Amino acid sequence: MTVRKGKRMTISIQEHMAINVCPGPIRPIRQISAYFPRLSPTSSISDSLSPNQAGVAPTGGVGATGSGGLLSPLSPGATGGGGGGGTLSMMSSMDTSIEIDSCDSDDNTSLGTLEFDLLYESATSSLHCTVLRAKGLKPMDFNGLADPYVKLHLLPGACKANKLKTKIVRNTLNPVWNETLTYCGITEEDMYRKTLRVSVCDEDKLTHNEFIGEARVALRRVKPDQPKHYNICLEHPPPLPSPTAMSAALRGISCYLREWESEQQRSLEERGRLLLCLQFLPPAPLPEGETKAEAKERAKGGLCVGVRRCAHLAAMDVNGFSDPYVKIYLKPDLKKKSKHKTAVIKKTLNPEFNEEFFYEITFTELSSKTLEVTVWDYDLGKSNDFIGGVSLGCHSQGDALQHWIDCLKNKGQKVERWHTLTNELPGSTFHE
Repeated sequence: MTVRKGKRMTISIQEHMAINVCPGPIRPIRQISAYFPRLSPTSSISDSLSPNQAGVAPTGGVGATGSGGLLSPLSPGATGGGGGGGTLSMMSSMDTSIEIDSCDSDDNTSLGTLEFDLLYESATSSLHCTVLRAKGLKPMDFNGLADPYVKLHLLPGACKANKLKTKIVRNTLNPVWNETLTYCGITEEDMYRKTLRVSVCDEDKLTHNEFIGEARVALRRVKPDQPKHYNICLEHPPPLPSPTAMSAALRGISCYLREWESEQQRSLEERGRLLLCLQFLPPAPLPEGETKAEAKERAKGGLCVGVRRCAHLAAMDVNGFSDPYVKIYLKPDLKKKSKHKTAVIKKTLNPEFNEEFFYEITFTELSSKTLEVTVWDYDLGKSNDFIGGVSLGCHSQGDALQHWIDCLKNKGQKVERWHTLTNELPGSTFHE
C-alpha cells in the first residue's frame, strides 16, 4: 500500500492493538484483524487485501495483489484474484460471527423449568402451592452447580409478610422439593386480582443470594377446589418501564395516577388478615319448676367472639417482624367493661391465638352494638403501634356486614370469616 507524501497514515485502534512487534515490516496480525472489519481512512477499494503476494487469503479464500500493505477489510466491489463472489461470501460470514459474538450469553442460555401444583380451598380460604421439582437450572456456583430454593410472593403488595420459602437443596441443577407452602386468608377477590410470583434463587453463604429465574401465574386461572398442574420455563424478571421512554404527556398522566393511588392507599391501607369466629348463644330454656333468677345464674345468653389467627400482618419493628396481640371492644361501651385482649405472640407476622371471649348481652341489645377488633404491635418501654383493625355491626359494609348478619341469623352456630385489616376504622378514634 502506498501513502501519498505529506499525508499521515492512521490505523484503527483494533489494528493498533494487533500490531506484530517482531522485527521487520510492521504488519497487523491477520487472524485478529479479521474480527474487526473497519475501513481504514487511508485505504481505498483498490488496496490490497492481505500482505501475501498473489496468494490465497487463508480466511476468505480470496487472492490479493500488492505487498507490505495493511490488512484492509473486505468491501463490496473489492478486486482480487478470487473474484467478487468470494468477497461477498466472506463479508456475510464476518457479519454473522460479529452478530453472534455480540449477543449476551444469558439471553441464549436456558434458565431451567419448574414444576408445581396450585390448589385453592374456598372453604378454608387457603391457597396451597406444592413445589415439586426443577430441571436444567442455570449453574450459579464455581463447581458448575447451584444450591436452589423457591420463594413465593403475592403481587401486588409483595412484602416479607406474604413471602414463603422452601428448603435448600445443595449442589444440584435438578432439585426435588415435594414441599407444600400454604397461604391463609386468601379470599375469592384475591384470587381474581392477585398474581403468584414463583422465584428460584441460589443460596450463597458468603455473599448475597443470586436470582436464577421466575414464573408468574394469574390466580384467576385457578378454579376453586380443583388442583392445577404447572410445568413452565423460568424467565428473567420483566424490565421496569423507563421514564425517559415516555412522552411528556404520559409522564404527566403517570404522575397523576401515582399520586391518586398513594392517596387511596393512605386513606385505606391493607395491613393484613384476621380470622374471626362469631357465635350468638341464646339463653337456655327454663326447665319446669325453676325460677328466672336461678336460670339466669345457671345459663346466660350472649355473644362469643373467637380470635383464631392473623396472616400477612404489616411489619412494625426494625427486624422486619411484629409482636402482635388483639384487642376487642363492644361499643357503645359506657361502663368501659367490654375490653378484652389476647396474649402477645413474639416476632411473627402470622400469629395463631385461638382465644375466645364472651359478652353477656341480649339479642335486642346486640343489634345496636358494634364490635371493634384491632391488632397491635407490643413495644417495651414505649407506646404500642396500631397495625390494623375491622369493625363489625349493622352499619358496616362488605364482608364485615355479611359476617354480622350471618351471626345474628344463625343463632347458636359458629360463623367464621376472614377480614381485611385496614389502617383506619370507620368512625373510630384508633389511628396509626
